[in-house]
Amino acid sequence: MPPMREKTDMDMQNAPALRSQTLGEEAVDHRNALFYAMGVRDSDVSKPQVAIVNSWNELNPGHYHFKTVIDDMKQAIRESGGLPIELPVTGICDGIPSNTPGDRYTLPSRDLVSAEVESQVEGNQLDGMIMLGSCDKVVPGMVMTALRLNLPSVIFTGGYMLPGHAHGKMITLTHTKQAYAACQGGLMTREEYKEVVRNACPTTGVCPFMGTANTMCAFAEVLGLSLAGNASVEANSPEWRRLARESAVKIVELIRADRKPLDFIDRQSFLNCVRYIMAVGGSTNSLLHLPAAARQAGIALDWDDFDRISGEIPLISAIYPNHPSYSMPEFDKAGGVWTVLRELDRAGLLHSQSEGIWGVLSETAKQAGPADGEVIHTVESPIAGQGGIAILRGNLAANGAAVKFSAVDEAALRFRGPAKVFNSEMEGWQALLADKITAGDVVVIRYEGPRGSPGMPHLETFMAAVLGKRLGDRLALITDGRFSGATGGLAIGYLSPEAYEGGPLAIVRDGDWIAVDIPARTLELEVDEAEIQRRFSSWQPLKKPASGWLNLYRKMTNQSELGATIF
Repeated sequence: MPPMREKTDMDMQNAPALRSQTLGEEAVDHRNALFYAMGVRDSDVSKPQVAIVNSWNELNPGHYHFKTVIDDMKQAIRESGGLPIELPVTGICDGIPSNTPGDRYTLPSRDLVSAEVESQVEGNQLDGMIMLGSCDKVVPGMVMTALRLNLPSVIFTGGYMLPGHAHGKMITLTHTKQAYAACQGGLMTREEYKEVVRNACPTTGVCPFMGTANTMCAFAEVLGLSLAGNASVEANSPEWRRLARESAVKIVELIRADRKPLDFIDRQSFLNCVRYIMAVGGSTNSLLHLPAAARQAGIALDWDDFDRISGEIPLISAIYPNHPSYSMPEFDKAGGVWTVLRELDRAGLLHSQSEGIWGVLSETAKQAGPADGEVIHTVESPIAGQGGIAILRGNLAANGAAVKFSAVDEAALRFRGPAKVFNSEMEGWQALLADKITAGDVVVIRYEGPRGSPGMPHLETFMAAVLGKRLGDRLALITDGRFSGATGGLAIGYLSPEAYEGGPLAIVRDGDWIAVDIPARTLELEVDEAEIQRRFSSWQPLKKPASGWLNLYRKMTNQSELGATIF
């Protein structure tokens, strides 16, 4: 790569005015005085002021390695003629608080990230931002801010961690939960379980399955805010480090050109993202994050769009949990995000003229390799004829519920059984481990929605235990909570309205029969309307304790189909 040159006076004269320099002489000089206190040179204060929004911390392996490239990125910004300014923001790993009370904070942290970035960048009137984030809530929070502020923006994601191996099989973080349930049920020894724990996460990076993090990294890229190749690159690799430097160069170019997200992102951009997610069996959490992000740009996007597109787009790539052994290294080797986009574009299934910081979609997709027919299929020979997510409706979910049916055994696509009702995931999980839940049951776990919990924790632990006990196709879960993108089995969540808001899930009783029909897109409580109304006449919502930020989130958030967001 040739060395970058400092921008000349002529370059500066031709560039649009920088907002950091148009605040009035007194305001500019006042901030410059404070810059000088931190060692910024007089020759630098008039350059584009670039926020490096860094979610690095020592509690998140998906973000831990950002520290190794931050100096290179700062140097690239300087060499491109900008002034790099590193700013810290929240970066929670969903895995660390999983199955603890802390999990209630993970979804609200998305809105917290968005507010933090806005406060740092808008409060300081900076010229543009490059945001470093990888994980489930951090990336969508950053996308939300980029669209709301509409300043020149780049998102640089952390790449995938390598999968682990134990007992001769590929394993990831989610296999630890399955192994725990198997150990508790006598299907695995304690030492075998501990071996899975020790080997599940061998490197830093994003968990290497088609979970929420990888889905969101791809969302940022397909939407047009990350450089091509960023979402399906190995963490810590030379290619990842190259992309870090090029992303830093790109943000200065965007600032100088005054090129903002809403100059190229529109409704078709979001629909392309939904099409991609369906084609790879992406996370159901996209049903929260994409509508929440679209709202920031004034773009209409709802669950009907997801369900309609699911019927139009075939599933052409499957890695875990949609495939038993393939993970991100196989997906990367097969061409990753852009080979999927190339295949969809070749079949006329994308809006080809959508643009991003990578250029025009159709032109960029042509540079990707063809589908290998194994990890990434052609549209003519798909894995399944429909995308990976379905929206169900019925008297249990008037506003909708979601299921990742690409991870559901075909035998369980239609399921009917008696309800076993719990008011928290912990209650249900403990009952499952104690064999109080059996094959044929429809488990109802309620008051885990955005307001009911509050915070809408994911119920991955319960479903991982279901898979660990080998009940994946013989038991259904119905919940107003959400799921990890790694969740497999018949897991139906995001029910709206939630139980806390008076959704019918609130009055389901043990023994009530519930029928699920994914092909027909229905979810029905087999109790007549008069009985439902009779039960509601004496119903009072269960109010779980919450203080501080969670209490504020409960008061301000909307329902799942609107993104479960305060914005």
